[in-house]
Amino acid sequence: MAKLAILEFPDERLRTKAKAVQSVDDEVRKLVDDMLETMYDAQGIGLAATQVDVHRRVVVMDVSDDNSQPLVLINPSYTPIGDEKEPLSEGCLSIPEHYAEVPRYLKVELKALDRNGEPYTLEADGLLAHCIQHEYDHLEGVLFVDYLSSLKRDRIRKKMEKRHKQMQGA
Repeated sequence: MAKLAILEFPDERLRTKAKAVQSVDDEVRKLVDDMLETMYDAQGIGLAATQVDVHRRVVVMDVSDDNSQPLVLINPSYTPIGDEKEPLSEGCLSIPEHYAEVPRYLKVELKALDRNGEPYTLEADGLLAHCIQHEYDHLEGVLFVDYLSSLKRDRIRKKMEKRHKQMQGA
């Protein structure tokens, strides 16, 4: 396994729409393993392949307290269950140290392939439902800052650009 570099906002590669995985093979399974290692190392709860500059429809997540329930979503899709939404404070490994309330559906039905290419369906609510929607957005080239006002988004962009300059100078 290998730790992957996570792209950070405002990197334009984060805006790339991911392509469907045609077959789940050893290359895809290695990507999944590397993404899980990267996500756990960064202390995140979700990671989309887009965030590691691989533009395929692959997501890993684990919302458990002890990193014991990894979930693999290959070619995921979801359907809201009901119309009810709730805001939840969201962060993102591609936008470190920034958080914002984003309204998401309370419950969703997820359809995806697992690590072995087997289809499954899952009903999710709470944090898992939020995480599914957040990571799915990454596959579409959408970031949580896109739900904010342009003023807040620009403020975060400027702080991230400053952070990148400081890191390059270090």
